[in-house]
Amino acid sequence: MTDKRAEISTHVGSLLMAAKLLTDQLELDAVLIMAESAYDFKAIQRTFKDTRLIVASDKQDIQDAVKADDIDLIELLQEPGTRQNQLGQALLEGIADELISSGDTVVTLYAGYDRDDVDTISVIPLGEQLSRLTSRDLQRLETQVPLETLRLVVDLACEIGREGREGKSVGTLFVVGNHRKVMQMSHEQVHDPFRGYSRKDCKLRNPRVRESVKELAQIDGAFVIGSDGTVVAAGRILDAPAEGLTLSKGLGSRHWAAAAISKATKGIAIAVSESTGTVRLFQDGVVVLRIEPMDRAMKWREDILEPPASAND
Repeated sequence: MTDKRAEISTHVGSLLMAAKLLTDQLELDAVLIMAESAYDFKAIQRTFKDTRLIVASDKQDIQDAVKADDIDLIELLQEPGTRQNQLGQALLEGIADELISSGDTVVTLYAGYDRDDVDTISVIPLGEQLSRLTSRDLQRLETQVPLETLRLVVDLACEIGREGREGKSVGTLFVVGNHRKVMQMSHEQVHDPFRGYSRKDCKLRNPRVRESVKELAQIDGAFVIGSDGTVVAAGRILDAPAEGLTLSKGLGSRHWAAAAISKATKGIAIAVSESTGTVRLFQDGVVVLRIEPMDRAMKWREDILEPPASAND
């Protein structure tokens, strides 16, 4: 724990006053600060009176200061990414921790341009667009695949399901974890665009790799993703047998392939439906999570089961 607190600069103080004015005039539900320094957070909370103050940070000294001041804290992961992505993570974790709710309106202060201090203020309504999967949801899965990798792939699948590509709906399939066995139980459908590149050049953390995956999602076959978040291969046709599996009515060949490979390899298969944009996670041959696109929230549900049948989705 640290007792050393940073002095609030004139421009940060002005932003806090602007946030206070917005909070009072718009009757906002909470104030979220993505702090870059360990301020006197008790004093800041007094500025906002009864409006909830939440501080988000990935820095240990700031987290210690927030805890010492008994202010609500969101501990961010220490990972590279844009401030917008970090802000989205903070809001999602805030919802998961029940500090804020979907439907609330929050004023946020963060470093949009200056990496060293708060310089931007935004008012964000937390509508149903914040229905992406949170870390807490993924932690329910019993798997050897790291949570960080799962979240990367699931978020990417959700973007594909929501946005499609070039105005067209896109369906695709990812298999995460146990990639050597997945490669053994699959074959190449098209020339693999990731072949010949080093593993460090195929990391999903790289925005260019994610954009490449979105573009390649239009080709037939599955993406094989290693547990470390490396794209091992693309365009793979999965050969795992579907005998003994049951899936919900109307699901087609992509989902049967996902179920079969997840049962045969103990990996996690993530299927994006071309017709609806729905993302389904398969583990041990069954759907364990379903995420609806856009304005429909993620649902845990019991599906109506039926034996394998011929379909194309």
